[in-house]
Amino acid sequence: MELQKQRRRLEEEIATIKKFLGPAETLYRVEADKAKLASLSSQLITDEKGARPLPVTGVTDQSREILLGRSKYVGMSVPGTAYQILRETRRAMHAKQLFQRLVDGRIRIKGKTPLTSVATSLKRDKRFRNVGPNAFEALEDKLTEAV
Repeated sequence: MELQKQRRRLEEEIATIKKFLGPAETLYRVEADKAKLASLSSQLITDEKGARPLPVTGVTDQSREILLGRSKYVGMSVPGTAYQILRETRRAMHAKQLFQRLVDGRIRIKGKTPLTSVATSLKRDKRFRNVGPNAFEALEDKLTEAV
């Protein structure tokens, strides 16, 4: 009985450690990439085109976006971004979930009621199918071309 209690306690500790391991690895990768960017930022290439910074290699896209404070959705429209999100997740999502992802991706949504604006713009776009009350899925590229 005592050994079983110890085992359960150890399993709970392992579960807690695993829960924090993923974010810790991401943070480590970001910090390592931050150091790479800092060391490369002062280095310049000078040739016939003039002086320009060295291309940054070995830095993950996720880290670059975090470090630069930008989103991969910069310059995209609300429906365009929502379409990309739905294609990446490969499942239908409610307008509230999409709205939150858009806000997290630093997409500005105009209007007095942004959630309604998102739902309305998706209802009007032929790339989306309404699968429930304010729930949408992305249609395949071939289907949208046929429409």
